[in-house]
Amino acid sequence: MTKPENTDHIWQRAEIESPCVKVCVIHPESRICTGCLRTIDEIGAWSRMSAEARSTIMAELPSRSGKVTKRRGGRAARLK
Repeated sequence: MTKPENTDHIWQRAEIESPCVKVCVIHPESRICTGCLRTIDEIGAWSRMSAEARSTIMAELPSRSGKVTKRRGGRAARLK
């Protein structure tokens, strides 16, 4: 009986690791995305960054959550 061929390589993806959660809203004061907590510059340069640079930013993201406050918009904001 022959050993089956290892086909794991077929399912490997070459995508760059990203913290994106597809909630792309830039906070107007902090200029940080409320979904992934990256700056506009980081988002724009992400695909050109080295893996080391991306890892450094990924490690910083949890500390940024306090910099982004929820915005009150629409009717609720006008009533106050």
